[in-house]
Order: sequence, then structure tokens, then C-alpha cells
Amino acid sequence: MNQKTMPDKEPWIDPDDVDVEWTEDQFQRAAVYVGGQLVSPANGTWTRPGRPVSENPKKQVTLRLDPDVIEKFRATGKGWQSRINAELRKALGI
Repeated sequence: MNQKTMPDKEPWIDPDDVDVEWTEDQFQRAAVYVGGQLVSPANGTWTRPGRPVSENPKKQVTLRLDPDVIEKFRATGKGWQSRINAELRKALGI
């Protein structure tokens, strides 16, 4: 094979042609449209349910922090944003 020639790709298969049966759980998570209007958004993916709805959801904000502060928190590993939140709560006494 010539180096400039790309290998053959897998043929595209239309998802409507795939013979797959949906489970009741997948129907419950699917988006619902009526007349092209979204009535209920999807919850999760084909294989996994989405996250449970929080009673006290966090709000996204933009916050500028010093680079060394961010580096120190990131160095603590996964969940560093939650640790910043915990430190702010501690500093505010809440």
C-alpha cells in the first residue's frame, strides 16, 4: 500500500437501520418531542442514567484567582474546585 493512500474506513451504518431494542429505562431517559418542540430533555446517555438532581445545585461563576493559588489547589488532585468551595465556606463561617 502506498503511504499516501489512506486505509479503507468502516462503512457508515445508518442508526435507523440498526436492530436494537430499547429497554424501559432507556425510554424513561429519552428526550420527548411533540410537534418538533422539546417537552422533556434527555436524562443521561444511551447506556447510563444522568446525575441525580441536587436539592441545592451549585451555580457557575467566573472567578479570577492568582495562578499560585490555582496551582496549589490543582496539586491536591481531583476535586480541587470543591476544596476551594469548602475553604471559602470555612472562611465565611457557613
